[in-house]
Amino acid sequence: MGGETSSKLVAAESDYPKLVSRPVGKQIRSIYKGRINQFTDGGQYRENGLMGRMYEGRVSDDHVKLQYYSVPNLARPSFKEAMKAAEWKDTRKGTAFGPSWSTHWFKIKIAVPKELQKKEHLEFHWDAQNEGLIYTEKGEVVHGLTGGGERIEWILPEIYRDGKEHLFYIEMACNRMFGNADGDTIQPPNPNHYFPLNTADIVAVNLEARQLYIDYWIIGDAAREFPQDGWESHKATQICNRIMDTFIASGGSQESIKKGREIAREYIGDVNSHKVYDSGKEPIIYGIGHCHIDTCWLWPWDETKRKVARSWSNQCDLMDRYPEHKFTCSQAQQYKWLETLYPSLFDRVKQKVKEGRFNPIGGSWVEHDTNMPSGESLVRQFLYGQRFFESHFGERCKTFWLPDTFGYSTQLPQLCRLAGMERFFTQKLSWNNINNFPHTTFNWVSLDGSQVLCHMTPAETYTASAHFGDVKRSVTQHKSMDEDNTSLLVFGKGDGGGGPTWEHLEKLRRCRGVSDNTGLLPRVEVGHTVEDFFDQLQEKAANGTDFVTWYGELYFELHRGTYTTQANNKWNNRKTEILMHDLEMLSTLATIKDSSYKYPKKEIDDMWEGILLCQFHDCLPGSSIEMCYDDSDKIYAGVFKSGEKLIKKALDALGFDEHAPGSPAYGLNLLPWEREEVVKVARKGKSEKTTVMRGDQGIAQEQETESRVSLHETSSGVYVISNDDLRVRIDRGIITSIYDKNEEREVIREGEKAHQFVIFDDKPLYWQAWDVEVFHLQSREELSGGKTTIGEDGPHRVSIKTEFQISEQSWLKTEIGLSSSIKGQPTTIEMKTEVEWHEDKKFLKVEFPVDIVNTEASYETQYGIIRRPTHYNTTWDMAKFEVCCHKWADLSENGYGVSILNDSKYGFATCGNMMRLSLLRAPKAPDAHADMGHHTIKYAILPHAGPLDSRTVRAAYNFNHPMRVLTADENTSSAIFKAVTLTGSKSLILDAIKRGEDDEDVSRGELPKRKGRSVIVRVYDSLGGMSRGAIKWNEDLLDVKKVYATNILEDDGEEVKFKGGEAAIKLRPFEVATFRLQL
Repeated sequence: MGGETSSKLVAAESDYPKLVSRPVGKQIRSIYKGRINQFTDGGQYRENGLMGRMYEGRVSDDHVKLQYYSVPNLARPSFKEAMKAAEWKDTRKGTAFGPSWSTHWFKIKIAVPKELQKKEHLEFHWDAQNEGLIYTEKGEVVHGLTGGGERIEWILPEIYRDGKEHLFYIEMACNRMFGNADGDTIQPPNPNHYFPLNTADIVAVNLEARQLYIDYWIIGDAAREFPQDGWESHKATQICNRIMDTFIASGGSQESIKKGREIAREYIGDVNSHKVYDSGKEPIIYGIGHCHIDTCWLWPWDETKRKVARSWSNQCDLMDRYPEHKFTCSQAQQYKWLETLYPSLFDRVKQKVKEGRFNPIGGSWVEHDTNMPSGESLVRQFLYGQRFFESHFGERCKTFWLPDTFGYSTQLPQLCRLAGMERFFTQKLSWNNINNFPHTTFNWVSLDGSQVLCHMTPAETYTASAHFGDVKRSVTQHKSMDEDNTSLLVFGKGDGGGGPTWEHLEKLRRCRGVSDNTGLLPRVEVGHTVEDFFDQLQEKAANGTDFVTWYGELYFELHRGTYTTQANNKWNNRKTEILMHDLEMLSTLATIKDSSYKYPKKEIDDMWEGILLCQFHDCLPGSSIEMCYDDSDKIYAGVFKSGEKLIKKALDALGFDEHAPGSPAYGLNLLPWEREEVVKVARKGKSEKTTVMRGDQGIAQEQETESRVSLHETSSGVYVISNDDLRVRIDRGIITSIYDKNEEREVIREGEKAHQFVIFDDKPLYWQAWDVEVFHLQSREELSGGKTTIGEDGPHRVSIKTEFQISEQSWLKTEIGLSSSIKGQPTTIEMKTEVEWHEDKKFLKVEFPVDIVNTEASYETQYGIIRRPTHYNTTWDMAKFEVCCHKWADLSENGYGVSILNDSKYGFATCGNMMRLSLLRAPKAPDAHADMGHHTIKYAILPHAGPLDSRTVRAAYNFNHPMRVLTADENTSSAIFKAVTLTGSKSLILDAIKRGEDDEDVSRGELPKRKGRSVIVRVYDSLGGMSRGAIKWNEDLLDVKKVYATNILEDDGEEVKFKGGEAAIKLRPFEVATFRLQL
């Protein structure tokens, strides 16, 4: 068959045996793979496997002497305070300490016995199933403890090997990492939990066994998680079984453990140091150490302060042991707490920041909610956050970091850019329970067209455990592979604090080893920063990569109940935001009029910091335990008290007073347009007088008006109230007709009822305080009105009161009022509802079925308007069955519309023609008493001819900023109130007037002072069109030398030309613009 032939064949020598030595069967893969778990199992085979070789020695009682001091009254004293007050008592392991939230200090004296002194690695293990913090004898923070088997170890200093007695202290906090609930974590905490001290031991650790444990863990994951038809999974299975066989063959000797590590290297290579990342091979996953600490949640504020110290001290320690470890953490508030309460630890953090190892991020005061804070509050989150980071660490943050907030409002990209940040990181939309968000890396676009580069980690967590699977999912769940394949892997214990552990860092070394030596696993690298990651993304964008765009809000399809839960907290938020607007404006004017008046910068800063703290994403949304709202109530009470005191002081400087009968009364209008309002004026020795005040920005005076309002009863319990614009029919608290006289049309859909209170069964799938699910709408139940009486019957205002019984425990009383018509202002029908609420998992709403047809409704958001569907065409539309709004929601068609205004509510829904305002919920977890008690709620109906326009925007401002009634001498000048005004397009809103942060007469010295004085003016377009106007000032009061456009951090930008006390401005649609008037 071709080729040469030979008559003689010579057999080649071979090592392959001629005769079979024994039968060899095919491994049953499921069995050998299942066997892998035995080696590191903590169950029945624990002592026969690797876990039984983890420690080379352990001593306790005779070598660990314990004394304790129980702090009374659930106080949390500092180290110095505790040492001063302590009366030490002897104790021992097995003793239980409590109750919940109490603090106990331990004086611990240890002496390492001779048999352990030369062991390779010594640790002190402490576990009482709760959190703790280790201090040196001198009171320096050393190390945080988690408890419950996690982070219970502290590496003993070398000096402790001398056999002598050494002293240190542990502060025990009687709470777990996630609070004190029994069983289900989000249930209300048990106030009487006690924690047994189970472990207080000196331990000699077998480091080779510990390292083999991590080797084996990752290789075992490869066996389980790599494709089962690939050689990589099969080889991992064989490696694990060889390690086990070697261990068994030598009876679990130390040599067998070392041999096991050699076998492991066949799969993962040399992973014993950070040099594993020096292979020169390009990574696509950036491992970022991170510690998310909820500023409050299942624990109160004061416990968070200790969590920060526990968590960050551990990270500083890890950085000393793992050169590759870089750690990022946000929230300026937490840094300030650390600086105040733990100054030496703060200095250690500052040094790590200087080294580039500890990376502050986020640029905001806290990781705040973005749905409900006002636009100005969002500005202040960035202003106070960035100023703190710059003043303490020398630079501002470049990336807005908000991984756990419940949705992201549409103007955030613009505000981020105005705060010096071009990047945004989150992951929360991975929790959506209806639609799967389609992008990982994309350009997020604001209402005004501003954009930020956004990345949502494909691992879909900000608390990754650095598992093999986390690395794998960083590619398999990446949704932007067409544009870029890189991603962030954010790892470390979180929510309750903690951050990365040594195990996390060791596992990632091995994951990198798998990638470089075996392949298939995406290559991860630790040692870069978040900014490094975004830098390479922006470089790609600059070189032509077109990242996809997402316009508008990042609506979170979960936690919709947070727009309503904890109503009192939300009321406090809205009212303090308004208070700060008034205080800053009046204080600024006072500094202009009276050179001896000092702008109360410290007090204003303290108040803002309190408000911003309460906007944390588990506080303002209502998803924290009751203790947190006890705390926030105190903060708000302090803000109200300080604010009113300072406003009085500013008014005194301006020549005015509040509530001083006898002098002429005026209305104070701090909004930048003329308005008329029915107000009540106190009269000395007489009852209050109802009158009409009218005026432009500044002082409003009492007006005579020919317009009147009328009331008459048509039948029992049925009333008609009317003015020149509207006629309203009320049947026992329900509005059956609103007739617009000018437009000759009915506002309410025929046969339907407005101002109808409805109650729903409210049992979400799991997250009680957080969620309301679409199926709750199926349980709608109408409430019927009862006793109806006349509330007010005067020439300027009439009202009807009706009582409703909700249940045996709950009731409401509602008052529907109508004032006389106001020329140039649309008429509103105002409601004031008092609710005594004691329900269980119920949801109270009020409905307005209007005779309007549109597939979209409009809602006020920060600095703009967002339009959302009124239908359920798609699952994306249906998902928005409950949405967030600010001061108003509107449904309009061509030629006519209806707006619903509110003074403190955020939850709303428009389904078809039904407009529904959410009032109160009654979840029982994590706060068993959420919303229980008395509530006062104000809202209004505003019918309007024509489209949605400035009338609704201004009416909602008016509704939320009622005039203050002042008294003053008749000769007092009111010109000061028009020192700075805004003219031009009615869509322009003058939203803030304040002093410059670093003016030399205002600055507190945290950043360099600016020469001279300045007034900061913030303006925005509220309707979504190019708007022209002018900032004007009274040249007799203000000597303006220059005008600058600034960002929200008050950095000067372009100089703005002006003439004759007037600077022309032009804003693009929904633009937020800030200007400095330099005096």
